[in-house]
This record gives sequence, C-alpha cells and structure tokens, in this order.
Amino acid sequence: MERIEGVAVGRCASSPNMQPLTMNYRQNGTQRSWNFMKTQDSVALLLFNTTRRSLVLVKQFRPAVYMSELDRLFPGFLASLDTRPRAPPGVLPGSAGVIHELCGGIVDQPGLSLAEVACKEAWEECGYLLSPAELLLVASYKGGVGLTGSSQTLFYAEVTDAQKGGPGGGQAEEGELIEVVHLPLGEAQVFSCNPNIPKTLGVIFGITWFFQNVGPGLGVH
Repeated sequence: MERIEGVAVGRCASSPNMQPLTMNYRQNGTQRSWNFMKTQDSVALLLFNTTRRSLVLVKQFRPAVYMSELDRLFPGFLASLDTRPRAPPGVLPGSAGVIHELCGGIVDQPGLSLAEVACKEAWEECGYLLSPAELLLVASYKGGVGLTGSSQTLFYAEVTDAQKGGPGGGQAEEGELIEVVHLPLGEAQVFSCNPNIPKTLGVIFGITWFFQNVGPGLGVH
C-alpha cells in the first residue's frame, strides 16, 4: 500500500465525480462570487464487531492527502501546474497519504437507498454481509462547506466474525487497495484524540458517538 513511485501531477481536464463551478450572487446588496466544486454525496458506516469488541475501520492511500502533504513541503508546486503531468520537486514516503477512515463510499448508483449503498460498501471494503434493516441511522451532515457542500450520511451496525463472508479490501478493478483495521474498544478513545494518527473527521465523530450512545450499555466509557 505504501510503495508509491513515479508520481506525476497535472491539472484535471474532466472528471465524472467532480465539476468546478463559480456562483455569482448579491448578498445584502453587495455583489459576490464563490468558486465551488460539485461532488457526489456519500455514506459512511461505523461497524462494531461484537465478537472481538472492536470498532472496524479501513485504512487506505489517498492521493489527495499525499499531495496536500507534499504541497506543504514544496509550497506552490500544485498552484504552478498545467495540464501536462509533472513530477514533484521531491518525494514523500507513501505513508504520508495513508489515512484511517470509516467504511463508506460515494452515492453513485441510482435506485439504491443510502442504507443499501452502505451495505454494499461494508461487503466490498470489509467483507461483512449486512441488510439495510440491520443499520441504524446516526446522522447526516455537510462536509467541505467552503468547497463542496456535499452531504454524508452515517450509519451504525453491529457485526460478528460469523458475518464476515468475504475478504474485503475494496474493488481492485476500481483502483481500491484497502486494509481492514480492528480497533479495540480500550484503545479507541486514545486513538481518536491522537493527532499523530491521520484520520478523517468521520472517525473522530463516529468514535465519540459510539462511546456516548453504545458504550454505556457495554460498561465502557
């Protein structure tokens, strides 16, 4: 996962998942404009494995995270790019782009409910077979409000080792390379607060919600 080689970056000419746009408007009589990105909504799923008493996360390499870290090391590199791919002025280890996340994915299949999408992601990424009836809706919230404003819906589900019928790891044909991580309950809150472990806000929120709403019934706080 962390062996990243031959990096070259250029401006994106087109994408099925995002579209840059500009909104012009008047606010309290003042003319304004704002650049934003049209992106797809997503779902996330916090899984609690009752057999292992662990929270199930996923870990994967994210090019956007990697390039953000590289741009901090070499300020201005990304701003200077054009459509011709160009190698960065230096290299970072692939671990700079590896991040812990909740199982989940974008909502890009018409006809599937949000819960059905979450179940599909649980199977593909973690190997757990779930039905929508087994999912608890936790919250829906906006992300990247200055850039995208897309919505993410978070579900919660409990699983056992017996429900793990597939290898997980994501869809290789879609370029996914995902590692399943079992986070013991006794380590979860420290993990959540550790600034040295790269993780999404969804992970932090999910763990906090778990210990407030599920933890007391399990005798953990």
